[in-house]
Amino acid sequence: MKNHLSLLVFIFLLFSIQTNAQTTQDFKKLDSYFEQMIKDWDVPGASIGIVKDGELLFIGNYGTKVVGNNEKPDSNTLYAIASNSKAFTTAVFGMLVQEGKLGWNDKVKDHLPYFSLYDDPWISANVTIRDLLSHRVGLGTFSGDVIWYKSEADAGELIKRAGKVPQAYDFRSGYGYSNLMYITAGEVIKKVTGKSWGENVQERILKPLGMDRTITTAKDLTKKDNYTTAHGREEGKNFPIAFEDWEIIGATGGIISSVNDVAKWMIFNLNHGIHGQDTLLSKQTRNIVWTMHNVFPVDHTVKNDLGRHFNGYGLGWTIGDFHGNFMVGHTGGYDGMITAVTLIPDQKLGVVVLTNGHKSPIMAATYYALDHMLGTGKKDWSADLLKKSNENELKDTRIADIKSRRIMNTKHSLQIPDYAGIYDSEIYGKIEVKQEGEKLRLIFSNSPRLNASLRHWHHDTFEIIWNEKHAWFNFGTLKFNMNNNMKVVGMDFEVPNDDIFFEELKPKRVFR
Repeated sequence: MKNHLSLLVFIFLLFSIQTNAQTTQDFKKLDSYFEQMIKDWDVPGASIGIVKDGELLFIGNYGTKVVGNNEKPDSNTLYAIASNSKAFTTAVFGMLVQEGKLGWNDKVKDHLPYFSLYDDPWISANVTIRDLLSHRVGLGTFSGDVIWYKSEADAGELIKRAGKVPQAYDFRSGYGYSNLMYITAGEVIKKVTGKSWGENVQERILKPLGMDRTITTAKDLTKKDNYTTAHGREEGKNFPIAFEDWEIIGATGGIISSVNDVAKWMIFNLNHGIHGQDTLLSKQTRNIVWTMHNVFPVDHTVKNDLGRHFNGYGLGWTIGDFHGNFMVGHTGGYDGMITAVTLIPDQKLGVVVLTNGHKSPIMAATYYALDHMLGTGKKDWSADLLKKSNENELKDTRIADIKSRRIMNTKHSLQIPDYAGIYDSEIYGKIEVKQEGEKLRLIFSNSPRLNASLRHWHHDTFEIIWNEKHAWFNFGTLKFNMNNNMKVVGMDFEVPNDDIFFEELKPKRVFR
């Protein structure tokens, strides 16, 4: 009996050693893949983490914190996680519901009397918290983001302006990803609790989970040190840009965190809101935020690479499946940083990918890691998605088309002083065109970092020469519109990009 027991112990130890060696070898392969992926995509740097069964099993750090420097990021390096913050926002709402301080179906207007949409009294009166958090109020995706982008206005003013953004589809009959509605949600939290969104996140989530490096404002970066640099991309080259402070709009994307800290957040969610002996999120909260409130179509007539059968949006989380496994997650897009957090709850598995560049392989890394951990395939996700990304870049000829249509050797219709004046955008506010010598300056009252000079392009159209480089756009034109008497009455913008829609501004001249 004693010999049998010794043999069993020996076999167990041998199996454990072999398993650990195999796992280590597997992670080396994963690490090599990610190392090459970062080079192939030409993203400055990345930090990747994989959690399984309550532990952070894999950490990979690649590239550099800033181009031109060899300092690698590490597992504590801070990145802006942008819209991955939305899940923190819905978690705070869940706690407030649990405490009886509000309800998911509360009318927004009951908390923020000034809230309105589309000059429609009925819609304005009936939008609920649940509507805000599931992107179904009728706004188009990213519509109105030009209102808050680099704005110095307070959240209340941004929300009032949002009420003037045109309706894109019928109320509750579609999907339009709306950062403005999450900004609104943040103000509801502030009104109900008497504390800012950031204070609530810090007290209710970050502190209990021990996420002691995570912050909700870029103002605190110097206190933490060890943070990466954001990068824009222009003509195939990465260039460093400053950290943006999204504190005012924090509920839509204000969190700055690290792989180590996001791992704690993933483990907490994979444990369904329980941290140690503390139940911070009830079963009801877990289920409601992970239930689809907005459904995306899936083509069931053809196979897809994810083995996907359903897809949609819950409350602060995207919902779907991955080769038969329930999957929830989100991505984040911030000036110069793109990130992803993905969970496979039934397998207690999670992947976080943080990058500091605009051309980013977040989903290539995520899907490859999931395949690796679940044994669901051997697809070269990096090669496949990089090919598609490059093809999409080549197909985007918007700027080239504008430049090709330029009519050379034309003159503007009026004298330079005749274009100057005060213009008003219903969704934004005051925009000034100011004469400086023989040139014109474009001045955004709420967003001085968007200021630019104007250089004649053709006829009454001028090229916008931005004062600083921006991550989401780099080229644009502005056309002055005339009435029948050749008096300037307004302006139209054309700034090709997929995120900040200057075309929505449509400023009208109100004073010369």
